[in-house]
Amino acid sequence: MTATEHLADPAAAHEDVRRGPTAPQRRTAPTTSPGPGPGRQPDAPRQPEPGSAAAPADTAGTAETLSIAGALNAALRDSLEEDADVVVFGEDVGPLGGVFRVTDGLAAEFGRERVWNSPLAEAGILGTAIGMAMAGMRPVVEMQFDAFSYPALEQAFSHAAKMRNRTRGRVELPLVVRIPYGGGIGGVEHHSDSSEAYWAHTPGLTVVTPSTAHDAYHLLRGAIASQDPVVVFEPKRRYWQKGEVRRGDAGVGFDQARVVREGRDATLLAYGAAVEVALEAARLGAEEELDLEVVDLRTLSPFDDETVSRSVRKTSRAAIIHEAARFGGYGAEVAAGVGERDFFWLDAPVLRVTGFDVPYPAPKLEEYFLPTAERVLAALDTWEW
Repeated sequence: MTATEHLADPAAAHEDVRRGPTAPQRRTAPTTSPGPGPGRQPDAPRQPEPGSAAAPADTAGTAETLSIAGALNAALRDSLEEDADVVVFGEDVGPLGGVFRVTDGLAAEFGRERVWNSPLAEAGILGTAIGMAMAGMRPVVEMQFDAFSYPALEQAFSHAAKMRNRTRGRVELPLVVRIPYGGGIGGVEHHSDSSEAYWAHTPGLTVVTPSTAHDAYHLLRGAIASQDPVVVFEPKRRYWQKGEVRRGDAGVGFDQARVVREGRDATLLAYGAAVEVALEAARLGAEEELDLEVVDLRTLSPFDDETVSRSVRKTSRAAIIHEAARFGGYGAEVAAGVGERDFFWLDAPVLRVTGFDVPYPAPKLEEYFLPTAERVLAALDTWEW
């Protein structure tokens, strides 16, 4: 019995797999220029156009209020409806709807041939997805928690990231790995890691992370539409944060950062759950007549150096905020890139406000580990103004 037969109804699964891989498509290079590190990646996923098979045709002007979890659910539902090659599987994503209910109702609506529970075997989950994607399907898999994904790293780094290059472009790999990540929920060990740097460091993988419901919907839709493997890091402590979603209007490109608050004194660079921390620091800073610009990076790899440099050259100061440990963290690459590109515009060193260089602490101590707006402002006070 094959791995696919273990995971889904055999007849339905094998009927899809028999179709074989689709022919590679000629694509243009991404619009953003490559940066010194994570910018050197494969082509960015195509952003679905309104009216195409990857986006609803009649919702461009309709706004709805959804939580981030609800927006992700909507993106999965729309993709399942519009493309028979899309399947969703992982630990408890079926009838339960996932630990955080992101897949709630999908198994009942689309059946166990399209949405099903997998064994508790992350390497098997991703390895199966790689084979399905090679055969022309579009699997979307969930790693139940951030640190649960570590057994799958060999499949991700050795195969998913390298398949297009290994086959000289003949085999595309349209698969998505969803990973709830980060702290702030009182989780125990293995439930609160921020492991984005491991994945973003790997050429061949696109890595994105939303901070709003609108971006959650459109980044996941863009990920599913991509012909290359995409890792979607979902900030789990923001799952219940609500916002306006316009399904037919992404507003900004898949591989672009977004300025979410204009300012003139310094630039705060953040992503995922840390964007709200940066915005709170900007609100508190305004009370002290400190005008801070906030940039949501959105796509960690490839990196949008153009938007970041434009902001930093305007304010002449920059700080990067993330939950992961400081040493070797994603912020180190961002700081190095800013230093290389924008050195002559900087009035002060690039700062990092991060988690500490220790394993993620017990729930009662996580409030001391996670970056806060107060820690951000304290770091900015170390500058000579």
